[in-house]
Amino acid sequence: MHIREITPTYHVTGQIKPDDLPAIAAAGYTTIICMRPDGEGWGQPKFELVSEAAAASGLSAHYLPVGGSSVPMEQAAKLKALLKQTQGPILAFCASGARSAGLYQMAQQIG
Repeated sequence: MHIREITPTYHVTGQIKPDDLPAIAAAGYTTIICMRPDGEGWGQPKFELVSEAAAASGLSAHYLPVGGSSVPMEQAAKLKALLKQTQGPILAFCASGARSAGLYQMAQQIG
């Protein structure tokens, strides 16, 4: 897993697996955000499994898929609202981390 810092409290990475969650919690993250729609790629775990593993590791988990039929600006507004109500370091993920970084930048442009 290659984690990239966008800000001190918002980091991005590629796809995570349920067994990654204990290490993510141990690294100090408090929240994960999944921006990858279920079923997008072969071998991708469903968000429900990731969410259950997150809860077992003491992390909050949010599903904010970008792709398919979602509208990026609507998801950016949801991300902006989520960032306002979330404390602690956040790890957002998608296939590579690029969507998670891009949506963050879009969220910052919303007034």
